[in-house]
Amino acid sequence: MELIDLSHTVTEGMTTYPGLPGPVITEYLTFADSHDRYEPGTEFAIGRIDMVANTGTYLDTPAHRYPEGHDLSALPLHRCAMVPGVVVDGGEAIGPEAFDGVDVHDRAVLLRTGWDRHWGTGAYGDPEHPFLTEDGAHFLAGAGARLVGIDSVNIDHTGVGTRPAHTVLLAAGIPVVEHLTGLSALPPEGFTFTAAPPAVRGMATFPVRAFAAVG
Repeated sequence: MELIDLSHTVTEGMTTYPGLPGPVITEYLTFADSHDRYEPGTEFAIGRIDMVANTGTYLDTPAHRYPEGHDLSALPLHRCAMVPGVVVDGGEAIGPEAFDGVDVHDRAVLLRTGWDRHWGTGAYGDPEHPFLTEDGAHFLAGAGARLVGIDSVNIDHTGVGTRPAHTVLLAAGIPVVEHLTGLSALPPEGFTFTAAPPAVRGMATFPVRAFAAVG
């Protein structure tokens, strides 16, 4: 079995979504400061990070879109861990036709656009990035997809103020994983996908270590 990392590394000050602040990574307890707490020869370090929840590769729960939707603490693990996956290639606007002949039922549907090649550049946040159309989202919800992910800056078209893909998928209880990377290393199917966030009550989104198990 091969494990393939599909996550961006979180680094100090990085930009994930344009307009959101980057993370601040510091030390809460340094090795040197810990010497006063432990016996000689024993030392520890504790890190600290201050960030918005939409940092790096992250997962959205229904509470991200709907006040009454469930949050991270109520996310069922079967929705985001060891889910049989399928990769679907798409262009700028990914509609229902992209899924012709693809069994998406009970699968993690990963939309491979190649947009992750722009990560870390100003082009990554371009409003003309690839996205899932409203009709495409309705198709995936109706076909029973278990999770939907994309390697673009947003699963919706950000050049307008509506977010139909989020609206449709999260209403159906389908979690969304955005800012994936490395999908080019995956086969069309024959793998499982995992992107499990911590169970934080009162939060709707959080970074994940997304990966695929192939073989």
